[in-house]
Amino acid sequence: MALDLFKEKGTPVERQSFTWKDMVRRPYSKMDDDAFTRTRVILMNGIEADALRMKHIFARLNLELRPHLALVRRAEHHQQTLVNWLTPPDQKVIETTLGFEQLAIEVTASVALHEPDPYLAQTYRFGMLEDFDHLYRYSALYDRLEGQDPNNITQSYTDIIPGRPTVVEHRHPLDDLRRPYDCKTADPLSKLHAMTITASEFQTHDYYMTVGPTFTDPVARQLYAEIASIEEQHVTQYGSLMDPGESLLEKWMLHEAMEVYNYYSCLAYESNPRIKEIWQRFVDYELGHLHYVMELFKNLEKRDPAEVLPRTLPEPIAFKEHREFVRKVLSQEVDMRSDGMDYVDKSQLPPDHRTLAYQAQLNSEGSPSETAAAGYTWRPGTELAAKAQRMGSVLEGRRLQ
Repeated sequence: MALDLFKEKGTPVERQSFTWKDMVRRPYSKMDDDAFTRTRVILMNGIEADALRMKHIFARLNLELRPHLALVRRAEHHQQTLVNWLTPPDQKVIETTLGFEQLAIEVTASVALHEPDPYLAQTYRFGMLEDFDHLYRYSALYDRLEGQDPNNITQSYTDIIPGRPTVVEHRHPLDDLRRPYDCKTADPLSKLHAMTITASEFQTHDYYMTVGPTFTDPVARQLYAEIASIEEQHVTQYGSLMDPGESLLEKWMLHEAMEVYNYYSCLAYESNPRIKEIWQRFVDYELGHLHYVMELFKNLEKRDPAEVLPRTLPEPIAFKEHREFVRKVLSQEVDMRSDGMDYVDKSQLPPDHRTLAYQAQLNSEGSPSETAAAGYTWRPGTELAAKAQRMGSVLEGRRLQ
């Protein structure tokens, strides 16, 4: 049964409490839990980080809302702490990175499949193919640094092959801007999608900017710097899909609805009972936040929340593999580029296009993503298994001589 956002009130803000032991729990297992448990934790950490970022910015812009923002923001900080601390300490930075890119592929694929606006759906497919290539580049780096098979982390849900090459993803800033939805006519799902993917990409950008300098391997340091730049482009791209005509309260209310939607989606797909209980709890907490803001919206803007919010939540975001969809998009749209706010085939960009000039300058001393993946093709067990197989063949040949 679909969740009724107006009927279900959740846990009131004043009854939302935490302790340190409550927030710092036993983490998931990087090997034994399903790979999508990792992606859900990464996503919800990013969603909560975005909620905090948004509320701090709004507090700088509106004196009247400051106390209300502070009350809800503190609860969401503690929610983020609990979610983030589910990350296991034996999960290496590069392994978490693989989870980030798997999340970006599979969640964006689900969003693209269900997005009602064709232009917005095209935008999600466009970005998805770039994150698909990032997974391939980081998989090559994982092999280089650890000699490990990335499918130990992704559990074979997601193909590890090149997408739109990272080296050609670098665009002039004006070619990353997109046409926003119209807040008066857009489907509410379009608004939830745009906020979700923007939050996810923002978290990815911030993570790469934080961990990239911690590597000693020079190729790793450069690769994180390069892909962090693309993630900034993605934040620009997805963030520009949102209508700047929405009021602060309208955006806040939509964000709380988006948080409910994402926790609800996590709850629908979670296989770990211990973590599923957390998603249920935070569905209830976010419903409490949503109704708190709905009252502000009615009292301060004198508007009905039903003008903005859907009555019931849409179908949950699908935490599952989208292999066939991704392969289809890859075969049909890998050569797509952006020219301003429009999508065109790469053959339509003139030789003096601003993006081509921007790429040439950035890549003039080489491309870390090309270096990291030079000669790399994913194979089960990495190249060590191939060497062992070749050695076995040699020994068998000698035995037969």
